[in-house]
Amino acid sequence: MKTEIDPKESSRSEAFRLWMTAPVPMVTLVKTMDVSRLLKVSGKSGIKFNTLMCWCIVRAASGMKEFYTLPERGKLFRYDTLAVNVVVRNVKGGINSCDIPFSDDLRQFNSDYMKLTVKTADECRSSYLDGCMIIGTSAMIQTELDYIINQYTDKFSNPMVMWGRYRKGFFKTTLPVSFQFHHVQMDGGDAARFLEQLQKEIEGLRISKR
Repeated sequence: MKTEIDPKESSRSEAFRLWMTAPVPMVTLVKTMDVSRLLKVSGKSGIKFNTLMCWCIVRAASGMKEFYTLPERGKLFRYDTLAVNVVVRNVKGGINSCDIPFSDDLRQFNSDYMKLTVKTADECRSSYLDGCMIIGTSAMIQTELDYIINQYTDKFSNPMVMWGRYRKGFFKTTLPVSFQFHHVQMDGGDAARFLEQLQKEIEGLRISKR
């Protein structure tokens, strides 16, 4: 559910005043993650690396109140639920967007991820969820990347997490992750805290037995 709120009555009142009309309100932080655990769990479970990465992202975000508020077209909205958006290569060779609802149950999330992305690819049609705060993702695994800067536009104020190909080392596998966010939604310290929590989610990843 999506509800408009009065910025003056929110914790983001000052940020809204300062950054809502700023020409460049987006900020990007970059952190190199240790994703050794993701690679290990992916190999044992058969769940795709990017699926696990997306689940860890939205799970880390789910525990932070900042992710449930988003500026849009000069207004401020509060959401009840989160979802993650992925870019899907369709059967015609083009790309489409696909929203995946967050579930704290990794197996359910994986089931939704596979079902929805396959449908999007087959139908060559983007799939969106109304009423969810969407965390965008973009995985450019064709090459290793140090960082990514996304387009800065007032048409898209959602947070965005982006990465390239992971890097295998002797003792661990690493992945530079770029996190872009609107300054009205959160401050730099909040974004840094999210990246720290994301690393914890990755390191603590477990597949529950049935």
